[in-house]
Amino acid sequence: MKYDLHVHSKYSSDGYLDPKVIIKTALKRGLSGVAITDHNTIKGGLETKKYETSDLQVIVGSEILTDRGEVIGLFLSEEIKPDSLENVVQEINDQNGLVITPHPFDEIRGNGIKPEKDDVHLLDGVEVYNSRCLRSKYNLKAQEFAQKYKLNISAGSDAHFAGEIGKAGIMVNSEITQAHELKNIISTGNPTFFGERSNIINLGLTKVLKIWRKRKVSG
Repeated sequence: MKYDLHVHSKYSSDGYLDPKVIIKTALKRGLSGVAITDHNTIKGGLETKKYETSDLQVIVGSEILTDRGEVIGLFLSEEIKPDSLENVVQEINDQNGLVITPHPFDEIRGNGIKPEKDDVHLLDGVEVYNSRCLRSKYNLKAQEFAQKYKLNISAGSDAHFAGEIGKAGIMVNSEITQAHELKNIISTGNPTFFGERSNIINLGLTKVLKIWRKRKVSG
């Protein structure tokens, strides 16, 4: 069973995908689940959850900006606004969610939190493979950090377009039918990850889309 734990919908400031398209594409790619992790909102996750099927589990999440960079909260039920890392982590914990650090060592994008030893206690997991990391060394550093501090792993495509969905994620051997089962596997289990790099063109298109949306709102 494969789960892409980092997908963006049109509810992200730089997103494009309609929830129905995400579901259709994920099923076509043979995924068992997706986590919708829009920037600073769970609206996309809640909307996509409406189209969840018996074959595809939808995890409501958000990629939240902090004073240290972005952090992902999985299994959320309420909005979390940008704040200090400690406060955002506390809010995720208050919702019994999981705290994941996405693309932590990506120096090109530079929006990860770049965790250190003192941050380990704040994290439930590390995104050890992100398809939008253009250099393999960034994912390798994340894998080494997780291994060094015995942290659980997560992985995802960071998809903003349909063609990216399912390019990365975690694999589990046991059949999962309930959200808490997947949550337990991510937080205490031993999943493996898979992944391939996204096309650099997709990153450029995302930036263009974000700029266009800002101008549309301001104009």
